[in-house]
Amino acid sequence: MENGTHYRTCHLCEAMCGVAIEVKDGHIASIKGDEDDPLSHGHICPKAVALQDLHEDPERLRKPMRKTANGWKEMDWDEAFDLVADRLHRVRKEQGRNSIGVYLGNPNVHNHGSLVATMPFLRAIGSQNRFSATSNDQLPHMLASLELFGHQILFPIPDIDRTDLFICIGANPMASNGSLMTVPDVRGRLKALKGRGGKMIVVDPRRTETAKLADEFHFIRPGTDALLLMAMVHTLFDEDLVNLGHAENWTKDVDLLRLASLSFTPEAVSAHTGLEPDSIRQLARQLATTQKAALYTRMGTSTQAFGGVATWLAYCLNILTGKLDATGGVMFTQPAIDLVALGGFSGQQGHFGKRYSRVKKLPEFAGEYPASTMADEMLTPGEGQIKAFVTVAGNPVLSNPNGGRLDQALEGLDFMVSVDYYLNETTRHADVILPPTAALERSHYDLIFSMFAVRNFAKYSDALFEAGEDSRHDWQILLELAHRLEKKRKGGRLPLRSELGWRAFKQIGPDPILDLLLRSGPYGADIGPARGLVQPAVDLALDILPNRHPLRGMAKLSPLNRHWQDLPKGLSLATLRDNPNGVDLGPLRPCMPERLFTRDGKVNLAPRRYLKDLDRLHELLASPATDELLMIGRRHVRSNNSWMHNSQRLVKGKDRCTLIIHPRDAARCGLQPGDSAEITSDSGNVSGNIVLPVEITEDIMPGVVSVPHGWGHHRPGTGQSVASAHAGASINDVLSDQQVDPLVGTSVLNGQKVKVKVWRAERQRKRA
Repeated sequence: MENGTHYRTCHLCEAMCGVAIEVKDGHIASIKGDEDDPLSHGHICPKAVALQDLHEDPERLRKPMRKTANGWKEMDWDEAFDLVADRLHRVRKEQGRNSIGVYLGNPNVHNHGSLVATMPFLRAIGSQNRFSATSNDQLPHMLASLELFGHQILFPIPDIDRTDLFICIGANPMASNGSLMTVPDVRGRLKALKGRGGKMIVVDPRRTETAKLADEFHFIRPGTDALLLMAMVHTLFDEDLVNLGHAENWTKDVDLLRLASLSFTPEAVSAHTGLEPDSIRQLARQLATTQKAALYTRMGTSTQAFGGVATWLAYCLNILTGKLDATGGVMFTQPAIDLVALGGFSGQQGHFGKRYSRVKKLPEFAGEYPASTMADEMLTPGEGQIKAFVTVAGNPVLSNPNGGRLDQALEGLDFMVSVDYYLNETTRHADVILPPTAALERSHYDLIFSMFAVRNFAKYSDALFEAGEDSRHDWQILLELAHRLEKKRKGGRLPLRSELGWRAFKQIGPDPILDLLLRSGPYGADIGPARGLVQPAVDLALDILPNRHPLRGMAKLSPLNRHWQDLPKGLSLATLRDNPNGVDLGPLRPCMPERLFTRDGKVNLAPRRYLKDLDRLHELLASPATDELLMIGRRHVRSNNSWMHNSQRLVKGKDRCTLIIHPRDAARCGLQPGDSAEITSDSGNVSGNIVLPVEITEDIMPGVVSVPHGWGHHRPGTGQSVASAHAGASINDVLSDQQVDPLVGTSVLNGQKVKVKVWRAERQRKRA
């Protein structure tokens, strides 16, 4: 790699900040924010400097590893591929195709090569036992988008750069840099919001980093967000504040929502939520009467017992107040590579509940089962029991509820393989680990997060460092395994046409596919004088072909579609290479109702699935308000899930894996500053406990405690010494995997009951 400055996108969270990486003599000399990046404008968070740590980490695996009786041993790639393909094929042949399970972790969505290779790999595996981080994360948003808009990843994004009121419920973008809202430099954007006379309101069980910047803040009891949001809906109808704006012509079932909200008055929900009735009414009024306003919810509202209903109601509130598809409200992106449209044109808008898991009978979503039932499917005998398992860039032992039980389940498998470059709490159970290249050794384009960005833009980066001769990209690993599995399934030999197709796919890789998608998309090739010859054919295809005809879909997405005539043109991989800082494609634009994928072309405001689940919400409303301790998670800007704790510069300093508790509850539990607390589950089949140092503060609501997500690096047999030295404890070791939102199947990560007491060592010290 030549000396100089190289521009790239940081892939360590959803913000997609531009970075300028200075290289000298083949090594990284510095990492700074890219001032010319059209989205981040020079901003980076502390995580960006960890790009160097991850790339240079001596504990990052670089060759295939096999577990033996004498420890881990290196092996060559062909031997590893043969072993993995043989063992997986044998399990499938002897136990059936569903005897293999697959788990995909979050890093895959930051990696366009992995995304391109995942589908052929999953087809080659052939199992229905597929899982991912989705059901511990954004599944309620995907279901709401599917039910209301007809497509599972058509997410409404807050137009934060032009809004005058930003209401943030159960989200902490100052720590997350946005989530399902790609928004670098949140602090700067909120400062700009206030500079134009705008306002931010935060509702959360904890006074988060975001809440401390808010103009107005309200505590809320965990798990009661759906009651608050329904009371806001009630207020809109009760005070005649409903105004759908231009959405009125393409939205239906408003009256059904009005009837559903009748009994959820602000007075009725106040005791459960902890908000005063007047505060609830004022929230609804401000949303309704501020022309440019956006309501945003995230992890706190989605990963709870009523996450599905709460997310649906947040969508409804934006629609009822005319904020959907409106400047300064919540809008839809028009990315350079439009996976929403590509999926819709091919009939892949998403699906829900086509089948149910074997043990818990939880609904599938887009072909996956909820991750909370993985251990059940491994531990419960019978046809379809998982006997072999594949993980790709995931650490579910730390990110999935009841990690101890999943530890037990993984230990009992016949075979396990992990595509990962760390020996972590999950991959330590594998028989073989196949390590891919590091991020700076491969090209980068954000296929997924460009769909969630607060501004349309495109950016591509070539590999910064040349991959080693004896290394493999993750897409190469997945395609090689898929190819070998297909050959074994076909008796050891594929038809010539199929064999040539596999070889071509593995040879060209993902970047030529990127180039084709860029050129054929709405910002794509400008064919100049030839346009006059081709344009009539495109117009004819749009006029006469049926909606679901593939040629009509191609014509609709084509840069020759007159609908895109005002968009910039000429985008290709070569264009992006010539513009290494990225290309600004403009602000979000109104696009409804053309962007809808519902059968009748209308927003379905009151899907029957949600109305039916309101029986549970009525039961909550009728039950007495509880004063038991409820636990919530949290995130820090220097961390992202479990996979960044082997960077010394990210974990150094003050211990961030602590129990946060209110002074009143600390006194009730006998805790004092400097103590450590023992936390145990009061919510199901979890028998373990965790011990954490205590932070006593009024920044958390009474009756609530908080533990950060992603820690717990004390387990033996891992290969991350920095993480082990800053082990912390895993919140998921005291969260039950039996608690899920029955509507969606999402794990309940916020609002489970716990017991807290002084750790016995502290108690003995006090007695002495």
